[in-house]
Amino acid sequence: MTNPLAAGMELSRKAPPVALVVFGASGDLTSRKLLPALAALSRRRQLTDAFAVVGVARSDMDDQGFRKLAAEAVPDAGPEWEELVKGFRYVQGDYGHPDTFDRLHAVLDEVDESRGTSGNRVFYLATVPEQFGVVAAALDEHGLARLAPGHFGRLVIEKPFGRDPESAAALDATIHAAFDEDSIYRIDHYLGKETVQNVLALRFANAIFEPVWNRQYVDHIQVTVAESLGVGHRGGFYETAGALRDIVQNHVMQVLGITLMEPPATVDAHGIRDEKVKLLKAIEIMDEDQVVTSSVRGQYDAGWVEGEPVIGYRQEEGVAPDSTTDTYVAMRLAVDNWRWAGVPIFIRTGKRLPKRVTEVAMSFEKVPHLPFASALTRDLDANSLVVRIQPDEGVTVGFGAKVPGSEFRVRTVSMDFAYGAAFIEESPDAYERLLLDAMVGDPTLFIRSDEVEQSWKVVAPVLSAWEAGDVPVSRYEAGSWGPRQADRLIEAGGRRWRRP
Repeated sequence: MTNPLAAGMELSRKAPPVALVVFGASGDLTSRKLLPALAALSRRRQLTDAFAVVGVARSDMDDQGFRKLAAEAVPDAGPEWEELVKGFRYVQGDYGHPDTFDRLHAVLDEVDESRGTSGNRVFYLATVPEQFGVVAAALDEHGLARLAPGHFGRLVIEKPFGRDPESAAALDATIHAAFDEDSIYRIDHYLGKETVQNVLALRFANAIFEPVWNRQYVDHIQVTVAESLGVGHRGGFYETAGALRDIVQNHVMQVLGITLMEPPATVDAHGIRDEKVKLLKAIEIMDEDQVVTSSVRGQYDAGWVEGEPVIGYRQEEGVAPDSTTDTYVAMRLAVDNWRWAGVPIFIRTGKRLPKRVTEVAMSFEKVPHLPFASALTRDLDANSLVVRIQPDEGVTVGFGAKVPGSEFRVRTVSMDFAYGAAFIEESPDAYERLLLDAMVGDPTLFIRSDEVEQSWKVVAPVLSAWEAGDVPVSRYEAGSWGPRQADRLIEAGGRRWRRP
């Protein structure tokens, strides 16, 4: 199995001969993320000549129409992309109709002959979640899922993977009836981000960090996933999801797993994913009373964001006027293991917050004794380490330093590492990395079945209590950092939220 994290030869990796079949080829995800990622891989010469894209969707379009869509999605991509697009194929049809898959089978046979894709397939489900099981089952029925020895067929699935533990388990059973677990690649684009992966390097390649990465030195941890945008035209979808399902169950749990896990025995798919699962299993499952005291659900009202007036969530397109859907979540979690026992983990995510930012911040214990007068250290905070995941990828260390002058005044200063300033290499987009990994066959940065199951176990009691009305919806003004209840959640222990 290819192991780029250990090998460290990113740009030497190339996709093998393969046909990438994109279901939902006419949709927003394909145009906005998948096609630009493929164009970048082509530009970096990480796709061979024995490569093809076959789009499948309901939209009335032919091969030329799909090629035009691909060209317009990535204008000025260069001659490599223009040449590649000439071989794109398109199958129009309903995802549940046998004729669609009969035509797909025929097109793939033609692609094998004309492009030399060797019978290898990666099926990418960029459809609405309701079609995931339908497509997987149809691929199996038409002999496209389990291929002959020497060939591979892999299934890449976008989130959300279910909407509760029961639906996730049912979807898992349907997909496993068609594909082996080793051939299922559940994608979370957060894991494709350079900074998330850099947590591994930060911890395990530096003697100064790993020794303090535990309860003896860390006072608490904050995970922030903030968005300045509202739901836009996704109001109908958001009404069925909410921030807890949309962000916490997947993105936040994955970031926590990478950040807090034990050192893996091997830096490969098995070692890393095994340790992530162990960490997720160590997160304490809340009971009903804990949900009430340790979680906050919020929803944005009208306000101002980045100097512009914005409407409230209930005024958004497709949203019920009396909606109780959460657009903001704050929670206090606990990890019951040797490394993190007693260290509170605070997470928050929300829409229509002041800025777009994702970060993990560790706040360290204060020194046992300050030999300076309190008036001289009023601007001194606890040491901190902040991993900035987006948009300004990097790491910041906060520590105390003397302020120039005759007084011995001490305040917190920052030492900053920024990817853009430190490396001349261009960081690949998350989808570039993950698409290449799926084609190469490296599942390290994808989510395993037991990870999905355990993530749902963590959030299930919260969902249940919220749906029962045990935790009321708190309102917050758009452009603020969330409802006052979230401040009280963290301030109860004498701490406060960071202001990124």
